Amino acid sequence: MFVRHSRAALVAAALAVAVALPFRSVAAQVQARPAASEAITLYSAQGYDITMGKAFAKMSGIQVNTVDDSTGNILAKIQAERNNPKWDVVWFDGDATMQTLDNQGLLHKWTSPNIGNYTALGKGLIPSDHAFYPTGVTAAGVIVYNTRKLTAAQAPKDWSDLLKPQFKDQVAENDPAFSGPAFPLIAGMFQRLGGPKHNMAPGYAYYTKLQANGLKIFQTNDPTIHSVETGAREIGIVQDSAYYAAKATGAPLGVVYARSGVTVLPGVIAINAQSRHLQAAESFVNYVLSQAGQNTMVHDPGDSDSFYTPIIKGVSALPGRQTSGITWQLLNYKWAAAQATAIKQWFHVNVVAK
Repeated sequence: MFVRHSRAALVAAALAVAVALPFRSVAAQVQARPAASEAITLYSAQGYDITMGKAFAKMSGIQVNTVDDSTGNILAKIQAERNNPKWDVVWFDGDATMQTLDNQGLLHKWTSPNIGNYTALGKGLIPSDHAFYPTGVTAAGVIVYNTRKLTAAQAPKDWSDLLKPQFKDQVAENDPAFSGPAFPLIAGMFQRLGGPKHNMAPGYAYYTKLQANGLKIFQTNDPTIHSVETGAREIGIVQDSAYYAAKATGAPLGVVYARSGVTVLPGVIAINAQSRHLQAAESFVNYVLSQAGQNTMVHDPGDSDSFYTPIIKGVSALPGRQTSGITWQLLNYKWAAAQATAIKQWFHVNVVAK
């Protein structure tokens, strides 16, 4: 429950927090506050979005009206509203997907004063035009298996293992038309297999073989991982944060980070170029990129999205999350954005619809 405070109490609280922070205070990181009566609309596919909106409103007095939905539905809503946009801030997983909005000129380009808060990995994920900002990273896809069906020795160790006869009709994956992590996962696979010249043929061949081996498509992480938990499928390809959340509930699951690499999936946040509340929207993004905001994100109880790897200095991942021994692959998100329509259409026709 959030208790309403006076402006004096809020300022005092911000100063108290500042003493504990190793860098600029929360107030400095959020910047000057717009009128407390102002409100912004957030379109988000992040599980901690409502909690973040409430925490920001408590601190700033600016209300956040959150529309929480899948990434695919959010993108469709943004396109439907092109001539009369209702959103101020958008937040989901996948820099390649966010780049498609930047390519359409929909995003506000600005420099957040909190860039200095990023770790080296985080700085490497900031686009040169500052049209959006990374908020944390996960693996777009890992191999999750039912430990009652497979031992660690029997579980697949790499993506190519999923094509083996013993895993026929046992693998599930998300639909890129609905799931935020699914397209970066698939694009990363195409990039990995296609080499530096981005030859598309090996990627098409891989998914054609995987579909022939009985790949089952679900819309998002939840039904995919549920099918593995129940034993309906022995193996699922899901965002790793979904695995950690399910594992924390006692689900009979194991995880494999593929030896050839897993694609880095950043959560990304951006502001509508046509927003009538730019100062308030920037203040919210600055809060997300502050240590205080990140600690709210990472400690949202029971939320799978909180199992991410922080890229803001001074913030630690939740206990139990693997952060070492992983071969990370950085996605060429501008290339992926340019190929998004073609890959998604091919995937729907040749994998989902078959």
